[in-house]
Amino acid sequence: MTTVDNAVREGVGASTRRPDGTLKVRGEFAFSSDLWHADMLWGATLRAPYPHARIRGIDLTAALALPGVYAVLTQEDVPGAKRYGLEIADQPVLAMGEVRYQGEPVAIVAADHPETARRAAGHIAVDYAELPPVTVPERGRLLRRVPVRTGDPRATAEVVVTGEYEVGMQDQAFLGPESGLAVPAEDGGVDLYVATQWLHVDRKQVAACLGLPEEKVRLSLAGVGGAFGAREDLSMQVHASLLALRTRRPVKMVYGREESFYGHVHRHPAKLWYEHGATRDGDLVYVRARIVLDGGAYASSSTAVAANAATLGVGPYEVPNVDVEASVYYTNNPPCGAMRGFGAVQACFAYESQMDKLAGALGMHPLDLRIRNAMTSGSRMPTGQLVDGPAPVAELLARVRDRPAPPPPSTPDLRALPGGVGNTTHGEGVVRGVGYGIGIKNVGFSEGFDDYSTARVRLEVIGGEPAVLVHTAAAEVGQGLVTVQAQIARTELGVERVTVATADTGVGSAGSTSASRQTYVTGGAVRAACQAVRATLLARVGGAEIAGGKVLSPGGAVLADLVEAIGDEPVEETVEWRHRPTHPIDPETGQGDAHVQYAFAAHRATVDVDVELGLVKVVEIATAQDVGRAINPLAVEGQIHGGTAQGLGLALMEEIQVVDGVVRNPSFTDYLIPTILDVPPMSVDVLEMADPHAPYGLRGVGEPPTISSTPAIVAAVRAATGQALARVPIRPEHITG
Repeated sequence: MTTVDNAVREGVGASTRRPDGTLKVRGEFAFSSDLWHADMLWGATLRAPYPHARIRGIDLTAALALPGVYAVLTQEDVPGAKRYGLEIADQPVLAMGEVRYQGEPVAIVAADHPETARRAAGHIAVDYAELPPVTVPERGRLLRRVPVRTGDPRATAEVVVTGEYEVGMQDQAFLGPESGLAVPAEDGGVDLYVATQWLHVDRKQVAACLGLPEEKVRLSLAGVGGAFGAREDLSMQVHASLLALRTRRPVKMVYGREESFYGHVHRHPAKLWYEHGATRDGDLVYVRARIVLDGGAYASSSTAVAANAATLGVGPYEVPNVDVEASVYYTNNPPCGAMRGFGAVQACFAYESQMDKLAGALGMHPLDLRIRNAMTSGSRMPTGQLVDGPAPVAELLARVRDRPAPPPPSTPDLRALPGGVGNTTHGEGVVRGVGYGIGIKNVGFSEGFDDYSTARVRLEVIGGEPAVLVHTAAAEVGQGLVTVQAQIARTELGVERVTVATADTGVGSAGSTSASRQTYVTGGAVRAACQAVRATLLARVGGAEIAGGKVLSPGGAVLADLVEAIGDEPVEETVEWRHRPTHPIDPETGQGDAHVQYAFAAHRATVDVDVELGLVKVVEIATAQDVGRAINPLAVEGQIHGGTAQGLGLALMEEIQVVDGVVRNPSFTDYLIPTILDVPPMSVDVLEMADPHAPYGLRGVGEPPTISSTPAIVAAVRAATGQALARVPIRPEHITG
């Protein structure tokens, strides 16, 4: 490999500012909901009011009679495949004789004004026959069961603790609702501008439903207002495209906040039964667990979520005997799928709660028990997979332990107390607690999935200067991937002027922006494409290196300025890049090298709890995480802050309330997310222990903070209150009861 000038400004390792940052804080950034076309129509969706019902008839007459209405479509108007899905094509484009969850799309409307479209949807008469909903997962239909078994299934231990835990349904709560613009094309196809996480898998599903070849469906990424997994599945993509092709007019669809709650998947609610056995000295002997996930009405990515819950179900610990089984079921509850942490979140809450319970039974400090059993490089997962990269579990725990503790409040400042300026307490009844958590997460897609990314890199002369254009289909959803691609190009080619093209389907797939994979996989693709460009250029001029805008000989002498070397012949290379392969797991034992990389994060939470009113104030969070190599340290810290905040939300406030299949709180009035007043000061300790198998040694960053922050906060509340707290989110009555 040739060397590069790492001193190039804004290259790998620099804290590069986001190009969209200033626009976003000023409210000037163009999100997908801001898309506009001069002669566009507006789309609206009629959704089912029942979680389970048979459709006996649909009357469109009144809707079609409204002035300004251009089209009203039902499942009969879908020209291609009637169903779609990420892994299993089981979700109807529009309801087909039966609705299986509250909010399922039944019909769509295009009109010349958004209010007209909504009114027309309300004029559609649907004759429903309600059916009893299945809302308990074990009474539903099994979607997938994943066992992971190793060692002696009959192992016994001197000290045994058991626990039953529950995780509520969390929403991704992104701020930009589902939206996009479909424009009919002259070739009979459609151009779709949309906020998504995976352009090519969207195109595949949309084209199938439209009955078109994929090349006639072109997608471009519009401005994304957050994602966190909820944009992996289709929402309005097919609907807007159907309406555009029917009316031959551009059609824009924008969900309101309530509709957004119905229009995307959520985190799987879970019930988890765990048993841990250990020696009296604190060595783990066995872990047995049963995990039940509610997949809701359609499959989405539930099969993969169940696999993650099972394969990561004992945590970052060495356990010789494991019997874990994760099952996911269809129900008539809202569909569930990808959300940051993807199966590892639910399991981590349970196994970390168990580690605290076991430490109590042994009379050990919870951190000492964790450090004693921490996996290291060379450990084996319960699946039998060798952990062949750094696994600094004990060091991460020690680092959060050794951070200075936050001082007690010196003055009775109401803003620093539970209840805040609500004036519920002046310090009486307030107890402080400290808790710890650590988690493990896979990076990238698993179980033999062909996980790759494509990058096209062009080096040319523009205005007398060397310039680089990077083009991938990788979705920037707020994680900072645009800066990463530019940083890698600057480092590899020694050129400061780098432009990252808008992501679209005009280049090969980059896979999904999920599983903490894009910096690894698309970063790897951009790096490889840059290396291919460099090799082509150096072959042209006979040099050996590119650095600081110069072509150098092997001895370092300048052979040519880059501008001279490139001349009028730009160099362009497209590379499809893959990480090392993964493999399916054995369906009976769960054995196999399922994952490409593991990531770890630890948290220490300090909380003040008003034990009389059940109110919690998170005072401070200390966190440590190994990121392998921080490509953009500023962005890494932002990811850790954001992920920790979502974990805090799950611990203390975030839950979609579903009763008999009906969502009771589809709004940010009643579904609460942490605000700046809820998120405490954070002490962030970033380790850079290079993974020898990854580009630059990097390790995925985005998900681990969400995984271990929740159990750490709950452990701190337990320490303050003495309550068992086996369910998240914690409610006041759990503390006071």
